[in-house]
Amino acid sequence: MSKPLSIVGIGGTTAPNSSTEQALRLALAAAAAEGATVTLFDGPQLAALPHYAPGVLAGSDVACALVNAVRQADGLVLASPGYHGSISGLVKNAIDYVEETSKDARVYLDGLPVGLIVTAYGWQATGSTLATLRSIVHALRGWPTPLGAAIKSDRGMFVEGRCNDAAASGQLDLVGRQVVEFARLRQRAPSIGATGPVEDA
Repeated sequence: MSKPLSIVGIGGTTAPNSSTEQALRLALAAAAAEGATVTLFDGPQLAALPHYAPGVLAGSDVACALVNAVRQADGLVLASPGYHGSISGLVKNAIDYVEETSKDARVYLDGLPVGLIVTAYGWQATGSTLATLRSIVHALRGWPTPLGAAIKSDRGMFVEGRCNDAAASGQLDLVGRQVVEFARLRQRAPSIGATGPVEDA
């Protein structure tokens, strides 16, 4: 019997229980319902991360936990608010810690399915932020899932961990399930996407 899949969620804002964080939790709940083990790094945890630079890892328990979780992950879900048409600095800083895996046997997010979630107050910001997240995942050799959840977050949409918008709720559920589905496919064919460490220039 294969081991349970590990899905890691990264995202949120500095405000606990933000719309972005609640959206991420719902996607992770869908992954858990499919049998995966989920780990969440929410906004307050991301706010505790030092600005990424080589060598800062040893001085931060949260940074060590984040990098170790990514190393062991079978899939990720990234969630960012749309700030000024792009991802937040908080989320980008967390993603920058993936650089610590550049010399690993599995480089960066090589071959991993990555679900993407964006919440914003306007549709334009959801689109441009989602495109940015996809570009970052491609640069890190990950596989964005077919659906990326772009959610125009209205007041009252997320209440106590529930999403009151059926369409948005369906998107979040599908993102979580797609990450698990693609992770299972890769588990059956682990050689897919294995390209080795990055060579020094």
